[in-house]
Amino acid sequence: MEFINREKELELLESEYSRETSSFVVLFGRRRIGKTTLINRFLKGKKSLYFFADTQNEAGQIKRFQDQLSDLFEDDLFREVKIDSWDLIFKYLSQKLNDNERFVLAIDEFQSLVKSNKNFSSIFQRIFDTQLKNKNIMIILCGSLISMMYSETLAYSSPLYGRRTAQIKLQEIDFSHYHKFYKGMDNEELIQYYSVTGGIPKYIELFKKRKRLFESIKTEILDKNKFLYYEPRFLLHEEISDVSTYFSILSVIAAGNYKLNNITSRLGVQASSITAFLKKLLDLDILEKQVPVTESNPLKSKKGLYFIKDNFIRFWFKYVFPYQSYLEMDDITSVEEKIQNDFDHFVANVFETLSRRIMYKLKFPFMMKKCGRWWDKDNEIDVVGIGDDEIVFGECKWSQKHIGMNILTDLQMKSRSVKWGSTNRKEYFSLFSKSGFSDELIQYSKENGNIFLIDVGQF
Repeated sequence: MEFINREKELELLESEYSRETSSFVVLFGRRRIGKTTLINRFLKGKKSLYFFADTQNEAGQIKRFQDQLSDLFEDDLFREVKIDSWDLIFKYLSQKLNDNERFVLAIDEFQSLVKSNKNFSSIFQRIFDTQLKNKNIMIILCGSLISMMYSETLAYSSPLYGRRTAQIKLQEIDFSHYHKFYKGMDNEELIQYYSVTGGIPKYIELFKKRKRLFESIKTEILDKNKFLYYEPRFLLHEEISDVSTYFSILSVIAAGNYKLNNITSRLGVQASSITAFLKKLLDLDILEKQVPVTESNPLKSKKGLYFIKDNFIRFWFKYVFPYQSYLEMDDITSVEEKIQNDFDHFVANVFETLSRRIMYKLKFPFMMKKCGRWWDKDNEIDVVGIGDDEIVFGECKWSQKHIGMNILTDLQMKSRSVKWGSTNRKEYFSLFSKSGFSDELIQYSKENGNIFLIDVGQF
């Protein structure tokens, strides 16, 4: 796997490595995001121990840790010693550390140690405070279960609270780096690939094996014998014991029901009965709640819409979960046809998201403070960026047709419904197009300095 788009994280780790005192880094993020790859790249050339905590019981974990220490320090005698506590393991490590040489201890899948002993965080906190804190050591605790990593290492109530010197929440690969993975593709193709793989390194790598996107979808996702067919189930089962209600909610949202009353109506339940489920999905970074960008108090706004953040999970709940009866009977063709017929509509939503993100990179005549979507009961605008007393409105079109003057005129009409800023606010308009613009619109934009035309090649 190529190492791309992790430079800032590497820089932070190197900075922590250069500290004159002990360092304690918490690294977390969803599975397949590239945490282990990042750790291994960082550890190259450094005196270190990488320990992967598996699903063994605590005694098995202790024995494996003991064996790795024996290998590292070439101490066969220590290997034969019977050890039944973490205190003795770390006492040995502490004694072996050299004050003149930095040592890195990386524990991957830290949550597995907590599962094997619910008191492990408290045990490790005591060990760090009494044996490791004053040593020339850098500790990296890495985990995939976002909720558990937060509760065990970051939350105020956590035993390890206050020990960390840095934390990294590893995010998806940004779209701007996709051309480094899929060399030779134009931006239209890259956006299609991004719409399915969602910036997850493992998925990106799988989809590089074949030259055509739909061939990859058919082979890697729709085949019931491939791991991506079950991937969202595994991801959610790790965080949640009973996933049935969560799956129902995600399926309804993936079908295009974003308002709370629409979600509850489709599920046939009261809003109060799913509030906790929605909050959990928000906490897990699976859902995001959006409010109109002009809302003065977004946290208290009652105009929220719920969207699935991860492109792959959204794809799976839209095209795999509802049609599993077909796929289980090996009728892949019917589902494949459904995807092909609907795919441009699916990608259009991703195109809107990318358009909002790229706004900060475009050279507008003002400093944009925030950007998002806007809607009321009658109108919706894909992109709205806000400055001090400046505002830019944007429309996105993922279609085979050029954008013409009629699209700009409609956008200008809708913009009048947006109540924000003073009566003399400065207004700008951006049009984002997959297939370019009409000659008339191009000429009009040249004559009017407040019109910006952005085609897919600029992404």
